[in-house]
Amino acid sequence: MIKAITFDLWDTVFIDDTDEPKRKAAGRPSKKLERRQLVKRFVDKHKHVSQEIVNAAYNAQDAAFRKAWHDQHITWSVKERLEIVLKGLAVSLAENELSELVKLHEEMELEFRPDFVDGVHEAIKTLSKDYKLAVISDTIFSPGTSLRKLLEGEDLLQYFSAFVFSDEAGCSKPAECVFNTAQKALGIEFDEIVHIGDREHNDIFGPKKMGMKSILCLAAIDRGSDKNNADAFFEKYNELPAVIKKLNERK
Repeated sequence: MIKAITFDLWDTVFIDDTDEPKRKAAGRPSKKLERRQLVKRFVDKHKHVSQEIVNAAYNAQDAAFRKAWHDQHITWSVKERLEIVLKGLAVSLAENELSELVKLHEEMELEFRPDFVDGVHEAIKTLSKDYKLAVISDTIFSPGTSLRKLLEGEDLLQYFSAFVFSDEAGCSKPAECVFNTAQKALGIEFDEIVHIGDREHNDIFGPKKMGMKSILCLAAIDRGSDKNNADAFFEKYNELPAVIKKLNERK
C-alpha cells in the first residue's frame, strides 16, 4: 500500500519560465541575460571586461554544470558556479560582494514568481489527508531556501513533512542518495512510496530503481516520454487522487 508521496517541483508543482513574461512586462531582461549582466556589474568594480567575455565565461560554466548535473548527478551551488565564472575572468570579489551576487542569483525567482500548475493546490491538500508528503527537487539556481519560500507563498509548505533539495543533499536525481534521504526522513519503506515528476530520466527510472512506484506528471508539459515506463500518468491534477487509489488497488 502507498503511504507516502514525493513530489518533484519544477514542471510538476510549478511551471518553469512562466516568470519570464512577467519580467518582460516589467521591462526586465530574461533571467539568463540578467545573471550575466549582474556578473559584469560586480566585475566592473575591479576591472573592465566586455559583456561578450562575461557571457562566454558564464556559458562555459553553464555547460560544465549541466554535464556534472546530468552525468554525475551532483548540483553545484550557485556560489561554486559563480566562483568558476570569476576564475575564468581572473577576478576576485570580496566575500561580502560574492555573497551579494549569490543572493541576487538565488532569489531571482522570488521577485517574479512562476505560476503553479492548475489544480495542484487542491490535490496536495486532499492527498495530505491520507498520505505523508515530501518534496524531492533538484536546485539549479533557486536553492532549497528559495523553493521553500515559493511553496510557503502559496500556503503549501505546511503539507510536506520532508524536503530533499539537491543543494542540501549533495546529490541530485536520479542518484540513489536522493531517494535514500527521502525514505529515511519519511520513515516509510521504499515500496510504500510513490514519486511524481515530469522527467523519465530523473523522476521515473530513479525511483523505480529503488523499488518505489512512479507517476509521470503531464499537467505542465509532455516531454514526449513513453508513458508506459511509469506505473501511471496523469494530465490534470484532479485525476491524481484516483490514479493513486488505483495503484493501491493493484494486486
